[in-house]
Amino acid sequence: LFAKEANVASVCIKPYAIGLAKEILKDSSVKVGTVIGFPHGNSSIEIKIKEAEAACKDGADEIDFVVNTGKVLSNDWNYLDEEIKRINEKVVSFGAISKVIFENDYYEDDELKINLCKICNEHDVAFAKTSTGYGFKKMPNGFYKYDGATDHDLKLMRKHCKPTIEIKAAGGIRELKDILRVKELGVTRVGATTTKSIIKKALSLGYS
Repeated sequence: LFAKEANVASVCIKPYAIGLAKEILKDSSVKVGTVIGFPHGNSSIEIKIKEAEAACKDGADEIDFVVNTGKVLSNDWNYLDEEIKRINEKVVSFGAISKVIFENDYYEDDELKINLCKICNEHDVAFAKTSTGYGFKKMPNGFYKYDGATDHDLKLMRKHCKPTIEIKAAGGIRELKDILRVKELGVTRVGATTTKSIIKKALSLGYS
């Protein structure tokens, strides 16, 4: 309900709740999005397509899907080209849009991220997205590390994605100052779990 009151761009809901979200938001301009292959992207292409189709039939306007990170790390670009192409085509056939989640925390080599940007360019996806929020890496000391949407990655993605592809920052965006910072880097959409407090802070400072 807050999303409706605040008139955010979209809400990202679990797939089973798409119908409920559509009902709640039916008199608003807020889009309903959901996730596919979440959070690790390990499902086969066929399963991801079936997930996307089911979500779109339930009324999803936006589909965020995680690429197969193992295939990225093994440089299987033919597989990834087919995956992104086929899922995006399925989503677009329902009049929805797709956001391709890279999960950048797993990729130390920038060339991997650049190659993903090139595939996104080839297939005219709507958004390239940094991460899921669950891309934790186990460090040698046994602890886990998570960076999320770094300025470095956002600049890289904005540089290598063509202008028609929007950039979504997800992971680590918790305050208004974070949104203002990434906006300057070319980000047009942010995924955050602290949306309510961010909007209240923005309104208190006179932002509309």
